[in-house]
Amino acid sequence: MNSRAAQLAEFERLLDIMDELRKKCPWDRKQTFQSLRHLTIEETYELGDAILDNNLEEIKKELGDLLLHIIFYAKIGSETNAFDLGDVAREISDKLIHRHPHIYGDVSVGDEEDVKRNWEQLKLKEGKKSVLEGVPKSLPALVKANRIQDKVAGVGFDWEEPHQVFDKVLEEMKELAVEIEAGRTDAIEAEFGDVLFSLINYARFIKVNPENALERTNKKFIKRFQYLEKAAEKLGKPLNTMSLEEMDVFWEEAKTKA
Repeated sequence: MNSRAAQLAEFERLLDIMDELRKKCPWDRKQTFQSLRHLTIEETYELGDAILDNNLEEIKKELGDLLLHIIFYAKIGSETNAFDLGDVAREISDKLIHRHPHIYGDVSVGDEEDVKRNWEQLKLKEGKKSVLEGVPKSLPALVKANRIQDKVAGVGFDWEEPHQVFDKVLEEMKELAVEIEAGRTDAIEAEFGDVLFSLINYARFIKVNPENALERTNKKFIKRFQYLEKAAEKLGKPLNTMSLEEMDVFWEEAKTKA
């Protein structure tokens, strides 16, 4: 591993490169906060994929891409004297110290749940009007639901036992079934949303990240379906000409391999 001095030297080298690119490269010179935003989101998802695959080499590369974006934003900010990288680092350092009084103050905590509760309480003292204020509006709905539930739990609005949450899942499923039977379209959508919300809540209680769990299933399904496609290709039969029974044979084979 690199020493602290070597790490700082590489960081300074990156800052120098950013300065030079901003001056000399037509593409880099043209970028703004707005033009970089969608690229930053894309890089974040690529990092997420690498983490799910536990690909350490790719994690390292994707972290580098994200670090570049942070430095890029700070460089743009410095050009109008709005802020620079030092301001960014100072702000997060001050926030971490303030929100960890059990480390930098005299507050005692018993476990990670105490830490999370203290964190949310401190945010309210900082002027936040709602514990949900910090949930980004543009988050994907599944991730947003998880963050909402996590945050309200931090101030004590929560179930006590996992079985209570699972009972709620079953209750919501029954309510969905009633609306499906009645054929009320809007109500079906509303109740389906309640089912998903309660399942995400249950995932939190059994220590499962719902986004990660669903993405793992997505990856598994893709791998199995592509196995099915290759098997059909070897037979010279297009999938749309195969019966479900025929496809199921290869699907079961795929399950033994993925």
